Amino acid sequence: MTAEPLHTSWPVPPPDGYTVDDLFNLPDLPPHTELIDGSLVFVSPQRDFHTLAMYLLEAGLRRTVPDEFRVRREMTVVLGPRNAPEPDLLVLRAEAVRGRKQTRYEAADVVLALEVVSPDSEDRDRDTKPRKYAAAGIPHFWLVEMAGEREHPVVHTYELDPVTKSYAITGIHHERLKLTVPFTIDIDLTQIDHM
Repeated sequence: MTAEPLHTSWPVPPPDGYTVDDLFNLPDLPPHTELIDGSLVFVSPQRDFHTLAMYLLEAGLRRTVPDEFRVRREMTVVLGPRNAPEPDLLVLRAEAVRGRKQTRYEAADVVLALEVVSPDSEDRDRDTKPRKYAAAGIPHFWLVEMAGEREHPVVHTYELDPVTKSYAITGIHHERLKLTVPFTIDIDLTQIDHM
């Protein structure tokens, strides 16, 4: 008995790679497809840690976010014509929200981009995306890792150096994330045990 071949039709990239317009117009792309350097990136199923860390941080951000900002999860951010990643969480200026049918935000509207590291996206989350977020001028970046025997989130916080257009680390937070920028934030990271 021979297995029948799969008849999946994958999109063939144009010679110069995909653009943001392609990302939003190609039919039947899987949910949460990202555009990195003109290539489509498909997201793998996530671990429980990823989901819980996102919920914990999203709830903490929403609890303290000032009126001039909004918190969003898994929304596309256009960094340029060939780059449109989807941060796990982001904080943006309230005036950037123009309607419930909106599918993307511009980098200039984003104040904070946050990535929770997954096994399939370690290099993108730790290297590619932060460099691209910094080059696009996003002032703050957080990288969330799973650490320790209890598998708690550790949040690495970064701030943009406007001269070098790169991120400088401002802290590594293990049990409590307490900051004053981009606004006052206080999140008990150990609460992941109760979710």
